Amino acid sequence: MMAEWGGPVKHWPRIKSAMDPAIPRTLYQSEHEAFRRTVRQFFSNEVLPEYAKWEEAGITPRSIWRRAGEIGILGTSIPADYGGSGGGFRYDAIVMEELGYWGLGAPSWDLHSYIVAPYLVEFGNEEQKRRWLPGMASGEVIASIGMTEPDSGSDLKGMRTSARRDGDHYVINGAKTFITNGINGDLIVLSAKTEPALGAKGVSLFLVDTATPGYRKGRNLHKIGNRGQDTAQLFFDDVRVPASALLGRENDGWRMLMHGLVQERLIVAIRSLSMCEAAYDQTLEYVRTRKAFGNPILDFQNTRFKLAEVATAIDAMRPFLDQCIALHAEGKVTPVLAAKAKLGVTEVADRVIDACLQLHGGYGYTTDFPISRLWVDARLHRIYAGTNEVMKHIIGKAL
Repeated sequence: MMAEWGGPVKHWPRIKSAMDPAIPRTLYQSEHEAFRRTVRQFFSNEVLPEYAKWEEAGITPRSIWRRAGEIGILGTSIPADYGGSGGGFRYDAIVMEELGYWGLGAPSWDLHSYIVAPYLVEFGNEEQKRRWLPGMASGEVIASIGMTEPDSGSDLKGMRTSARRDGDHYVINGAKTFITNGINGDLIVLSAKTEPALGAKGVSLFLVDTATPGYRKGRNLHKIGNRGQDTAQLFFDDVRVPASALLGRENDGWRMLMHGLVQERLIVAIRSLSMCEAAYDQTLEYVRTRKAFGNPILDFQNTRFKLAEVATAIDAMRPFLDQCIALHAEGKVTPVLAAKAKLGVTEVADRVIDACLQLHGGYGYTTDFPISRLWVDARLHRIYAGTNEVMKHIIGKAL
């Protein structure tokens, strides 16, 4: 029944969990579901058939970014005045759910649209919004965010990249790593120390055009998962940007980053739970048709017990996460709640997807079945947007 990675969508069945949960979902209205059908059709007809090629190349072509912009996927929360649809976070969540369900770890439309764009919408001035947001909504401009550094990892306070004021410009020096869209990118929201003596309070954010002299793209990093998503090392050698490239106020970057990480961590949770649902659906289909000792694998008690555990874990997490989405649409999710969502869902996802791969037996370890892609792609989520150890620290401090 299953096709190779990137095969026709009809070979990737949607059986129960995402569309018919044990507890009915009340998060979305008819207009949201109409948008979901448009997104799904686009993924089915134009993305999945080509996806394996992008993974082989290690990068997604810019043409599909522009096509996603035409469909409206890239501007769901960008205000209409700047080229988007201004639909709000529920529409963002629909795209993320579909990306997760169909196993599309790349292209990184979620980072571009739902992590980077909100920085400009929330903190950008009119000139900055007019310059960058329309191109981001159309897919003509591909955006990234530069926080992680080779020596600091999740410790953003320890960043070494510096931005020194020089008249009407800033001169930036340093390096970043693990930057999604780092090769394709035209714009980066870059974090840098403007007052090193102030520690975290001396961080600023800059909107840097990647064509600026001194901006250097390193190699496209090879990863075990999300292989169609370009991920780069970046270097800044006396990159000279105008003072107008400063996002918000000088030395206010830490506050903006913490604000943005709430949504970023919810995004990871949303994608992770949809991947769980996909793993369950794929596995249920497989064990119904695969036979061992003359019987369908589903007839064995161990299989039924394992899938019972999986179904229960998913159904227990779904109402919690839906409530987080609803709260965030109203701006009411706290950093601690976002950390709980990210920690809880990603830990469940690793257990669920691993159990589902196990039920595929040897076939689960081949790329002939999409469960293997889900398995390697999901592993990033316990690291991305702050490691789960950092999430525990955030939650623990609030006790």
